[in-house]
Amino acid sequence: MSEEFCVQDRFAPRLICYGCGPANPDGLQLKSYLEGDQLVAHFQAEKKHQAFEGMLNGGVIGTLLDCHCNWMACCHLMKRLNLPAPPTTVTAEYTIKMEHPTPIAGPLELRAWVVDASDRRVTVDGTISAGELVTARCRGIFVAVKEGHPAFHRW
Repeated sequence: MSEEFCVQDRFAPRLICYGCGPANPDGLQLKSYLEGDQLVAHFQAEKKHQAFEGMLNGGVIGTLLDCHCNWMACCHLMKRLNLPAPPTTVTAEYTIKMEHPTPIAGPLELRAWVVDASDRRVTVDGTISAGELVTARCRGIFVAVKEGHPAFHRW
């Protein structure tokens, strides 16, 4: 798998997800790239994403981390199972820890990595950083869905 492409654009160009869907012009348009065993994204928040003056809304933080970590899970399963495209995965559970207020000035960096996996279930940790400061952490459990699930073949 090349590390020079945005996974959302390559594997899900018609995805309408608010956080990461390339086909949702009103969404956050998150773009994630593989870097070794991690998935990395940069996001520039706008004033409309504020919770209070100059700080990112917690719901936006949760959405960014949920989407980014979910993509880490499906890319991991694609590699683990030697698939030509990622399986559809959904969030089974996730928790967010807000460690510091997240400023909207300057780009934010998201990182995600796998901490445990089976052939259908992946646990992923992720962070959002403003410069060198980690402002939020996430742990999520993501599962590959089967035909009949509403999200099956969403990309």
